[in-house]
Amino acid sequence: MKASLYSVAAAAGTAAAQQSAYGRCGGKGYSGPTQCVEGYTCHVYNDYYSQCIEGSGSPAASTGTGASYPSSNVTSAAPAMTTAPASSAPVSISSAPVNITSAAASAASSSVAAASDDDDDEEACDTTITLTSSSLPSSSPGAPNFYTGPASSASAPASTSSKVASSSAAASTSSAVASSAPVASSSSAPAASSTQAATSAAISTSGNAATTSSSSSSSSGTVKYAGVNIAGLDFGCSTDGTCTVSGVSDPGDDGISQMKHFVNDDGLNAFRLPVGWQYLVNDNLGGTLDSSNFGTYDNLMQGCLGVAEMCILDIHNYARWNGQIVGQGGPTNKEFASLWSQLATKYADNDKVVFGVMNEPHGVDIDSWADSVQAAVTAIRKAGATSQKILLPGNDWTHASMSVSDGSAAALNKITNEDGSTDNLIFDVHQYLDSDGSGTHTECTTSNADTFKSFGDWLRKNNRQAMLTETGGGPNADSCLTDMCEQFDVLNNYSDVYLGWTGWAAGAFEAGYEISETPSGSPGSYTDQPLVKQCIVGKFTGSS
Repeated sequence: MKASLYSVAAAAGTAAAQQSAYGRCGGKGYSGPTQCVEGYTCHVYNDYYSQCIEGSGSPAASTGTGASYPSSNVTSAAPAMTTAPASSAPVSISSAPVNITSAAASAASSSVAAASDDDDDEEACDTTITLTSSSLPSSSPGAPNFYTGPASSASAPASTSSKVASSSAAASTSSAVASSAPVASSSSAPAASSTQAATSAAISTSGNAATTSSSSSSSSGTVKYAGVNIAGLDFGCSTDGTCTVSGVSDPGDDGISQMKHFVNDDGLNAFRLPVGWQYLVNDNLGGTLDSSNFGTYDNLMQGCLGVAEMCILDIHNYARWNGQIVGQGGPTNKEFASLWSQLATKYADNDKVVFGVMNEPHGVDIDSWADSVQAAVTAIRKAGATSQKILLPGNDWTHASMSVSDGSAAALNKITNEDGSTDNLIFDVHQYLDSDGSGTHTECTTSNADTFKSFGDWLRKNNRQAMLTETGGGPNADSCLTDMCEQFDVLNNYSDVYLGWTGWAAGAFEAGYEISETPSGSPGSYTDQPLVKQCIVGKFTGSS
């Protein structure tokens, strides 16, 4: 993330032409049910997205930007997910219905932050349905990225690129998911994913670390890499790992032109290229890379390799395939490893390619998930990609603030290369700066200073490194200009352990999107968003 808004499809239980709780009910290009089940009202967030919200339909966590999916905060009726705190990545809206465990049924009254979807027409919903525990799967593991309810057992995955912050999530296992992915894309595709589930420890304050280390960095003071996400081929993905192949929005030549601008005009050198697993194999789990779809992705990758120093291949599936967790009842580790073996074989000869094993896992058993990540790492190395960097994603939406406390850091620290070393095995983290860490608001409330100091100290102690691959905020908000620049100051002070950052997001997102990092204008005459110019670029090049 999120997060990115992917297309939200009609939720389950629409036999009577009614949308289920927290399902999508309107927006440009939307053709599903426009009436909500009893007890829910269709809340219009913007021209691109409307959602069934309990009662009068006022989402508590939204500041008016969540609906537009700065990084995704829409809760769609996606399939069940495991309980997990918010992640900071953007989330795309999925067409699958959102499922909430019986324990979380009462959380339905919680507000849900929603993201906008380019594809949808806004239409008001008049009816509502009473959400009962019996109407929701009891085994769903995680809440949708845009679901802001408190129940930690909420399993409804958020639509892609929507981030949902749980208002009552005090524990790191809170099911509220906050997605940070922006929503509107230049095409009809929903926003890219940068979902983050917000947890009390992760987000609104900088004092979430057990140790607010005041140790000054021994680094040179400047990270090695900085850039943005080039979203679009992840559009159509939801936080439950349901990715609609037809929902993608290929950044294509526009995305490549943006990367050239960011490098040649701004001095950036790193880009993250998210893509759905289903898209790469054309919905054939365990199958080979689809020549046409992979060709489209590779075109974007080659555009990146032609100008940048780092190109991150990000599988944007939230540790899932169509609602089922990798290695935990869903795709087997063998199937997951097969995907990575094929991809690594394609790029084994290019050290600029970085393998992002998975975007924002959440609600997973961390030890079992570490086994899945190890399978991917081993497959990548055996495929001949022995020197490339590999990004290791933890639980809880890869929140940097949760990495140590939720056991992710310890579990991932055991993953090794074939020779037993940990060379070029880098921790992947996300962190947004709004009140709930979801990336769904245009205003920022924290610089995450204590989070990155504390985790930076852990990295130093354990001789490891990390990369911040998703972060963002309102492109024109003074609060974000201050907080994000301060956040990057901390990373620069810890540049011995933080490789750098990639903001969320540009690519297929329109420049007008609430947390867009897409430059306005056209090739040859681009104008950067203030947040990009002052912080993402300025704190890397020293121009601010």
